[in-house]
Amino acid sequence: MAGELRGGPGGEGGLRRPAPDTGPASGRAGIAARPQPPPSSRSRQQSKSRESSGAKMHKVDLLLETKEAAAREARREREKQRLSRIFNSRHRTMGVDMEALRSQVEEWKLRVETEKRRDETYDAEQVLCDRVAQMLEEEERQRVRRLHQAVQEFREQEQPPHTRREWDLYNPEGLRLDRPARLSDYDPRCGPASLQRFAGEDLALPTRRRLQQCRSLEDQRAERQRARANAQYADTLEDKKRVELDLRAQQLAQLEEECRRAKDLATADYNRAQAAEAAEQHRLACQREQEDNQAEIHNHLTGQLLTEDPAMAESLLGPHRIITDRWKGMSPKQVEAVWKAQEEQRRENQRLREAERQREAEWEAQRQLAARAAMALEEKERLSRLQLRKGLDAYNQQLAQEQRAQQQYLQREVYTNPPSAQYHLQFNTSSR
Repeated sequence: MAGELRGGPGGEGGLRRPAPDTGPASGRAGIAARPQPPPSSRSRQQSKSRESSGAKMHKVDLLLETKEAAAREARREREKQRLSRIFNSRHRTMGVDMEALRSQVEEWKLRVETEKRRDETYDAEQVLCDRVAQMLEEEERQRVRRLHQAVQEFREQEQPPHTRREWDLYNPEGLRLDRPARLSDYDPRCGPASLQRFAGEDLALPTRRRLQQCRSLEDQRAERQRARANAQYADTLEDKKRVELDLRAQQLAQLEEECRRAKDLATADYNRAQAAEAAEQHRLACQREQEDNQAEIHNHLTGQLLTEDPAMAESLLGPHRIITDRWKGMSPKQVEAVWKAQEEQRRENQRLREAERQREAEWEAQRQLAARAAMALEEKERLSRLQLRKGLDAYNQQLAQEQRAQQQYLQREVYTNPPSAQYHLQFNTSSR
C-alpha cells in the first residue's frame, strides 16, 4: 500500500493512474498505435535519476518497517513477561504463614490416618461378610447336592428298572430268565392237554420249599444290610457336616473377635487422645481464668474505684465540671443546693399549672358559648328546611293534579279512535 501511494518514476505525488485500455476491438479494427518519438538523452538522464531516488526511498521505507516490526515484537514480549509475573502467585505474594501451613499438614495427616483406619475397618468387615456369604453359598450347594443324592437314591431303591412297565421290552436277560414251559406241578399253564402234569405227581415240592426259604432268608438279610449301610452312611455324612460347621463357626468367631479387638484398640487410642487434649485444654482454661481473676483482684485493690477519692472526679476543663465515671457522690452543700433548686422548680410548676387551669376554664366557657350558638343556627336551619319541604310538597301536589287532568283530557278527547289489528294488517298487501 505504501508503494501504491508513493510517487512513481515520473515524479508525480499521487496515485498511479492505469494506462488507457485500447481494448481488443481497436486491434481487430486494424487501427495502429501512434508511434512515439525516441527519447532524448536529457529525458533518459531524468528517468535514471528518478529511478535511483525511488530505489533509495524504498530502502528507507523497508528499514523503518523492520524497526517498527521489531519494536512491536519487543512490546509483545514485554507484555507476555509482565502477564507471567502477574499471574504467578509465588512471585506475587510477599510471604507464607508457616504455622498455618504446618497446622494444615498436621490436619491432613490426621485425616489421612483416620480415613486409613476407617478403610481398614471397612475392609475387615467386608472380608467377614464375604466369608459368611461363601459359607452360605457352600451350604446351599451341599443342600442341593444332598437333594440330588436323595432323589437318586430314591430312584435306585424305589424305582429300579425291573419294576418299570417297559422292563419286559428291553430286559437283556429276558430270554434267559423267561419262564419255562412248566414251572411246577401247579403251573396254571399246564392243562390236561399239555401232558405236563399227571394226577398224584409232586416231584419238586421239597426243592421248591427249600428254595423259597433260602430266597426269603437272603432277601431279608440283604434288606437288613442295605438298611444298616444307609443308616451308617447317613450318620457319617451328618458327623462330617457337624464337624465342618463347627470348624467354620470357630473360624468366624475368631475373625469377629480379631476385628472387634482391633476396633476397640483404635477407639481406645482415639478416646485416650481426645481425653488428653480435653484435659490439657481444661487445664489451660483454668490457668487463664485464675490469672485473670488475680489480675482483676489486684486492679480493684490498687485502683481508684474502692478508694473513692473525690479529687479523681475533678475535670481539667473547669471546677464546675466532673468526670462521670470517677464521681462518687455529692457533698452536703451540693445536696442542699439541689433541694433548693427542686423547691423553686416545684413552685414554678404549681404557678404554671394554675395559669393553665385558668386558660382551660376560659376556653371551656368559649366552647359552651360556641355550642349554644351552633345549636341555635341548627334549629333555624331545620325550620327553614321544613318550610322549604312543605312548599315543595304543595308544588308537587299541584303538578300531579295537572298531570292527571292532562292524562284524562288525552284519554277522553284525543285518543278516542285507537287502531285495531285489522288496521295494521292492511299494510304490505299490494305493490303500492
